[in-house]
Amino acid sequence: MVAGVMLLAVVWVFLLRYVPDAGYMRVPGPSRSDLERAFVPKAAMMMGLLLVFGLVGGWILAGRMLSPLARITSATRVAATGKLSHRVDLPGRRDEFRDLADAFDAMLAQLEAHVAEQQRFAANASHELRTPLAITQTLLEVAREDPSRDAAALIEQLHSVNTRAIDLTEALLLLSRADQGSFTSEYVDLSLLAEEATETLLPLAEKRGISISTTGSVAPASGSPALLLQMVTNLVHNAIVHNLADGGTVTVTTTSGPHAVVLTVENTGPDLSPALVATLVEPFQRGTARVRSDHAGIGLGLAIVKSIVQAHGGRLRVAARPGGGLRVEVALALPLSRG
Repeated sequence: MVAGVMLLAVVWVFLLRYVPDAGYMRVPGPSRSDLERAFVPKAAMMMGLLLVFGLVGGWILAGRMLSPLARITSATRVAATGKLSHRVDLPGRRDEFRDLADAFDAMLAQLEAHVAEQQRFAANASHELRTPLAITQTLLEVAREDPSRDAAALIEQLHSVNTRAIDLTEALLLLSRADQGSFTSEYVDLSLLAEEATETLLPLAEKRGISISTTGSVAPASGSPALLLQMVTNLVHNAIVHNLADGGTVTVTTTSGPHAVVLTVENTGPDLSPALVATLVEPFQRGTARVRSDHAGIGLGLAIVKSIVQAHGGRLRVAARPGGGLRVEVALALPLSRG
């Protein structure tokens, strides 16, 4: 409408004003008044048609342009109610709205997977924490009903159950810390951490008849020394407790490449199926039977390793060894500088 008014103004200013009025015309012909009477109604009619056409066309065009946005808005409102399985699934050619919808669907898929994992983890953690509490309650009820029960044996059992509950709680806190990535990166040498972890767990290995060997050169990395030491300790501990009953071996190797350092922990043991190996890094999964003992583990060892590796931007590979046992490989990026 503005463009049309400006065009008519140009016609009036630069054309009609040069046409003389009837009183000033010497030659018979159409005067300015005649042109105005003929031109103004037609111009007004065309301006009305232009207004209607602009409104209708603008409404249709705006509807076509904004319909994808309305669909995305509707999906956002559905997701806000907690239904993360809903997707936009925007059809049509790829444009800015299609890219936005695909990015939103990818975000919803990631959130849905994360929430499902957290719910599964919370359910497993609740179950695992309830078990030692239930055992403690049972022991106390039995002791109350049987005053002649050996107090020393009861105290030893309660101490074992309480230790397991404390270990589980600390593991859950460590797993949460690793998932949040709340740590300061420092220069660390994985080969030194491997030696420290093997020395710490050597008495356990000797008690179970397992031999440990540590080889490799300097393996510089960047991260949290405490978390990386916990990662190596969990790997070696897992390799010991899930090894053969006697005469088994654990091999810890560190290598440094042009772009990454690699820590490899291998152990002998029973044959593991690919389906079982794929679940070992999930919380509360064990490679062998669920034995309740001092060193049976709480099912969070490899889950903690996975979280620590992810928090350090590394790569974790778990595979069954030919002939039985497990091979775990952790690759971390080289530090930019030792400072």
